[in-house]
Amino acid sequence: MTRSGLLALGLLGSALLVACSSGPVRRVSEPAASIQQLTVHANGSWSIDLRLQNYSSIPMRFERAQLTLAVDGEAAGSLNATPALSVGPESADVVTVPFQPDSSARMVLADVLASRRSLPYSLEGTISATPEEGKLREFKVEGKNTLSPVPGLDGVLR
Repeated sequence: MTRSGLLALGLLGSALLVACSSGPVRRVSEPAASIQQLTVHANGSWSIDLRLQNYSSIPMRFERAQLTLAVDGEAAGSLNATPALSVGPESADVVTVPFQPDSSARMVLADVLASRRSLPYSLEGTISATPEEGKLREFKVEGKNTLSPVPGLDGVLR
């Protein structure tokens, strides 16, 4: 092999070594929140299984969620949670939050359950989370989705 060929091979090897040693990209993306399950209790209160989604390539610690919930276009109230929950990269976890809905939201949900139809909902607000080895950040979240009654489980929507 010629001297210039060896030099080129050495440069290529060095470039590959540098590329491999830089490690994975540490990307922080906005998290998301959605309702995984809503359970209505006999006293009229609700339990909300709030799904916190980490789209980042690094772990995030979810400290606080301050969200406004609307069901079928009716304001249901404020959903406030302090999960103190670590979620791995590109993963999700669930925290159960007790919730006292507004009376109009209770009526909407009673109608939905009686007619066995789907319930559109929206969440809007902020999530406070700390990326691994980072500072606490606030992320705006906004989402719409639909829950449906679970067959055989009265008062439960998923």
